[in-house]
Amino acid sequence: MKKLLKRMLLLALAAALALGGGLAWYARQPLAIEGLPKSVSVTPGMHLRSLSAMLAREGVIGNAQAFWLLGRVTGKGGKLKVGVYTLDRPLTPLELYGKIERGEVTQAIMQFIEGWNWREVRAALAAQAFLRHDSANMSETEVLQAIGADETHPEGLLSPDTYHYAPHASDLEVLRRAYRLQRDRLMAAWETRLPGLPYRTPYEALIMASIVEKETGAAFERPLIAGVFINRLRKGMRLQTDPTVIYGLGERFDGNLRKIDLQTDTPYNTYTRGGLPPTPIAMPGEAAIRAALNPEKTDALYFVARGDGTHVFSSTLEAHNRAVNRYQKKR
Repeated sequence: MKKLLKRMLLLALAAALALGGGLAWYARQPLAIEGLPKSVSVTPGMHLRSLSAMLAREGVIGNAQAFWLLGRVTGKGGKLKVGVYTLDRPLTPLELYGKIERGEVTQAIMQFIEGWNWREVRAALAAQAFLRHDSANMSETEVLQAIGADETHPEGLLSPDTYHYAPHASDLEVLRRAYRLQRDRLMAAWETRLPGLPYRTPYEALIMASIVEKETGAAFERPLIAGVFINRLRKGMRLQTDPTVIYGLGERFDGNLRKIDLQTDTPYNTYTRGGLPPTPIAMPGEAAIRAALNPEKTDALYFVARGDGTHVFSSTLEAHNRAVNRYQKKR
């Protein structure tokens, strides 16, 4: 038994040495990159295995497994900097990792995510190492003036999307592009809206879209959620939507919405005030904007969360209370 164990350890050691030698050789061999010069994108959320697979698909590396293993062994795989990289000469795997680790990008990338609020946008901009942070010490009013916005409040005015920019570009340029894209998407949807909606302006539709965005993460539910809120507005019912209350609490919200919060009046408390809140409460995506302007026809006036990301819709208070008891109070 001892002899067998010793033999297995020796074989394992030999395999490790062979692997280490092979990796050392591989790390320093020029890659046969197809079609130089070539641009490849390291996108937000990309990890080492997906990077290796992408580089293999793009003809940059021949062996995704060897490239991935090299990154794991050297520890370089955890230091991926997002951006577009231009490869204009043959590189070794180690040189390629070094380029990505140092962030030698020809274009940087950042994402604005559906449902983010203005504070989250500012934090994301501040975290971008490749941006020039011209807006850092500007007030909201100054930022809006700088990007050409007529509105007086920045919430919801930016389009959630992926933005490419040149290293050391101004953050105001990214904000300006996001503002124009949201404006264009809103106006395009406004032109195809259903007739008879209770909106006086596209901005009111944007407010509704932001509420729809925050109320559900299930894409198929957005038009139905919008339909419920449209019904309530038409009947003069208060919207009674928690996300607006949470937004009104601002940084005071600790993750636990209490009964006293629903009873405390703010301009955004749709339990104490009728109609829409004064501004959007988040950054709605294009799908939420379309839902707000093309809501599903329904007789539902209420909905309650099931707990799995979807909702139960009801047309009467009695049916709604039964759903609340079943899914919220577990009775």
